[in-house]
Amino acid sequence: MAERVALVTGSLAEPRIRRIAEEIADDALDPVVVNVGVKVAALMTAEIVERRLKLPERIDRVLMPGRFRGDLDRLAARFGLPFARGPEEAADIPAYFGKGRGGAVNLDRQDVLLFAEIVDATRLSIDELLTRARFLKGEGADVIDLGALPDNPFPHLEEAIAALKADGFKVSVDSFDPQELARGTRAGADYLLSLNEHTLAIAEEGPAVPVLVPAQAGDLASLIRAVELCEAKGRPFLADPILDPIHLGFTASLVRYAELRRLKPDIPILMGIGNVTELTDADTTGMNALLMGIISELRLNAVLAVQVSPHCRTAIREFDRARREFFAARETGALPQGFGGGLMALRDRRPFTTTPEEVERLAGTVADRNFRIEVTDKGIHTYNRDGHHVARDPFDLFPHLKVEDDGAHAFYLGVETARAEIALKLGKRYAQDEPLKWGVAGETGSSAEEAHRLTFKEAGSTLSAKKKGDAK
Repeated sequence: MAERVALVTGSLAEPRIRRIAEEIADDALDPVVVNVGVKVAALMTAEIVERRLKLPERIDRVLMPGRFRGDLDRLAARFGLPFARGPEEAADIPAYFGKGRGGAVNLDRQDVLLFAEIVDATRLSIDELLTRARFLKGEGADVIDLGALPDNPFPHLEEAIAALKADGFKVSVDSFDPQELARGTRAGADYLLSLNEHTLAIAEEGPAVPVLVPAQAGDLASLIRAVELCEAKGRPFLADPILDPIHLGFTASLVRYAELRRLKPDIPILMGIGNVTELTDADTTGMNALLMGIISELRLNAVLAVQVSPHCRTAIREFDRARREFFAARETGALPQGFGGGLMALRDRRPFTTTPEEVERLAGTVADRNFRIEVTDKGIHTYNRDGHHVARDPFDLFPHLKVEDDGAHAFYLGVETARAEIALKLGKRYAQDEPLKWGVAGETGSSAEEAHRLTFKEAGSTLSAKKKGDAK
């Protein structure tokens, strides 16, 4: 028997909710629209719902509008049914119920080891290295890579490795100096970047897992020989054919990764992505997504990422999200769409949740002076009881707002219409009183895990301020 879910709504949104309910109904889900008799769902309170909500028979659970701020536990106790808060936009209700994905997506799993390089490790004190390592771990790193600089001594290498290991980190040493690599493995490093067929003997000096590279640029045959030497000895390793920058062998290097996977279908392979992300003037969210697509298809096992250039400052966090979304997509045999949108920084797939006609109808029902702001493909809409105005430039709206003598109100409307203009120009979703969403590139949570949780977010600071009596 299909699960029967009550979709609670207000009168203005009821026609749209009914259309959505018809679209998502199937043998497993029977959505029933219930209008509580208020115009705007966001104005509902728990008291109003208790008085007015009349549920049909055989309801299994109740879904409240996303902007409903009442006490769900109280309502559940009153009606004896589970109550939940749905998405803030009606357009996202299908995704909430798993129709086309995008709702409850599990991003806990991934299968790519993420190395994060501290490129100037030789110049940092132990305390500075620990601070940087803790930050990178919070961004999603699994291994902290100590990058050594040419002609720059690393006298505190052993002390750095010991301090990081004592703090619970896995550590790799990244150097072209054989002596530094030997010191690194003797000091207890977990990985060495990078060894080739001529320097592989260094791996015998300690427990570190070697990351193998070609002896000469592009020499896949030499890499395979190094791989086979490790295989013959039963020694763990990672192989890295080296990803080259665009216009300096990028496409050929991708072919090498594919060829290595064809020749050695079961070996662990690492890709260092900094030569592309750091050396290309483009947003890293898209580059990380594309590179992760290659990694996912080839079943590569590890990535070395850096975030040195200012435009790459969230690259590790982005890659962490990419490996999770692409793992979920691959496991379900799906395209990488609808798995949380963490890499959709500049645009949204469905930027406009209402039509100009729907806004026009809603504007005609408003009887108070508080401004509502919405964005459609026609522009930025501002409306209250005194009128409804549409423009693509916020400055064109200002003469109609009549707030010249109300500084706080003018400031608020300026902030909101500026957000609306950004959303309109980029094709992002705008919701009044909420900051624009920038995917994981704009997350400020305390950890990567927080950034990847797809959960309901409390009301924004602007709305909270207004509850205290600030200007609206």
